[in-house]
Amino acid sequence: MDKYPYLVWEKLSFSTAYHPQTEFLAGIMIQTLEEMIRRFCAYGLKSKDSDGFTHDWCTLIPALELASKTLIHSSTGKTPAILHKVLNPRLAYNTLKKDLVDIHPTENSCKILLEKARNNANRFMEDFFKYVKKRWDKGHKPPSLKVGDLVLV
Repeated sequence: MDKYPYLVWEKLSFSTAYHPQTEFLAGIMIQTLEEMIRRFCAYGLKSKDSDGFTHDWCTLIPALELASKTLIHSSTGKTPAILHKVLNPRLAYNTLKKDLVDIHPTENSCKILLEKARNNANRFMEDFFKYVKKRWDKGHKPPSLKVGDLVLV
């Protein structure tokens, strides 16, 4: 069992009170996830498919997860999935071809619903990142250094 993380390209990194660096990073990640889920649930997508089933935020959480893994971050210029697993995840609806004659209407409505949910999640995440950047920029100013100033390295 101890070799399993290496088989799936995972690196185990346990956080304890003796490693406050990882606690801080975990706290930031948890705070980001909480805010993304809060926005997605509060302003999320509700719809009925052709069979009359109602879908709300709790059935569309996988779309938020996919959006969070495949949205390009401004700091790295890459998606978290590319940095972590070297490839972007794909869902079954990405492989459905539009020109197939025998596609079931429920599959097509599911594909449309998941695409809407993913686009919605992407929009909420981009708005969240803009909000966080605005908050950060408001409290921080660039250092006023000139050529020849002595700095501590």
